[in-house]
Amino acid sequence: MVEVLRDAQRAHRARVEAAAPYVSLVRAASKSTAMPQQLPARMRVATYNVHRWSGASGRQVPDATRTGIVISELNADVVALQEVLRPFDAKDPLTELAEAQHLHVAFVVTRAHRRGELGNAILSRWPITSLFVLDLSFSRLERRSALAAEFKLGDRSLTVVATHLALRDRTRQRQVRTILSHPQLQGPVVLMGDLNAWRRSKATRALEAALGVHGNRRWPASFPSVRPILALDRIYSRGAQIETLEVHRSLEARRASDHLPVIAGLKLPVMANQTLTPSSF
Repeated sequence: MVEVLRDAQRAHRARVEAAAPYVSLVRAASKSTAMPQQLPARMRVATYNVHRWSGASGRQVPDATRTGIVISELNADVVALQEVLRPFDAKDPLTELAEAQHLHVAFVVTRAHRRGELGNAILSRWPITSLFVLDLSFSRLERRSALAAEFKLGDRSLTVVATHLALRDRTRQRQVRTILSHPQLQGPVVLMGDLNAWRRSKATRALEAALGVHGNRRWPASFPSVRPILALDRIYSRGAQIETLEVHRSLEARRASDHLPVIAGLKLPVMANQTLTPSSF
C-alpha cells in the first residue's frame, strides 16, 4: 500500500512539472458578506513570503496556523503570498487558512516540490473579477511565475500582480520586462512579492521608471525576519498612490517565516484605463 501511494505521488509530481505554471485553485470566500457598490478609495495590501509554512529556520514542522495569525494581524484587503506549499498527501493549509478568515483565494503552481505544489497565491476580501498567469521561467535552474488578479467594483478597479522573481539579475530583468509589457495590465496596478532585489539593478530601475517609487524612497528591510537587513519584499504601484509603506514586525511574524510581511496603504482613483509601458533596457 505504501509503495502504491508513493507511485501515485510520483505520478502527480510528474504531471505538475509537465503542466506548471497553471492556476490550480480559485475559491470564493466561505462566508458571503454584503458587497459595496464599488471598491473603497483606500485599501491595504500586503506581500508575504511564507517559507512553505516551515518557520523562520525552514526546518520546523510545517504549520500554517502561525501564518494565519500573522495574516490576520495585517488587516489587509489583499495579500500576495509566495512559497506557498499545498501538500500532495495532506490537508491543504492554503484552503483552510482562506476559509478560516473568510477570504477569496487563488493559487498558481510554479513547480513541484517534493512535498507538494509550490507557488504564489492571492488572498482577498473582494471577489476576483478575472485572473491570469505569466510564465517567468527563463532559466533552466529556476521555475518562476506571476499571478495577476483584477478586482473591479463600480468605477474603481485594481489589478494585483503577485510574484517571486529570480535570483540572477539578468533573468530578473527579463521577468520584469515580460510583466510590464503584458497587454492585460491596464488601469491601477500593484506589483508585489519577493523580488529578490537585494541591491539596485536594471530590473529594479525599470520597475521604478514604469511603476514609480513610494514616497519614503527607502525600501524597508524584510529579510531575514529575526534581524532584517535586506529589502527583498516590495510593493510597486501605478495609477494607485502608495500613501504608507511598512514592515510588520510582530513576534508571530518573526517566528512564522524567514521574511517579514510588507504592507502598503493605497489610494485608488476613479480613472480611465491606463496601459503599462516597459522602460527601455
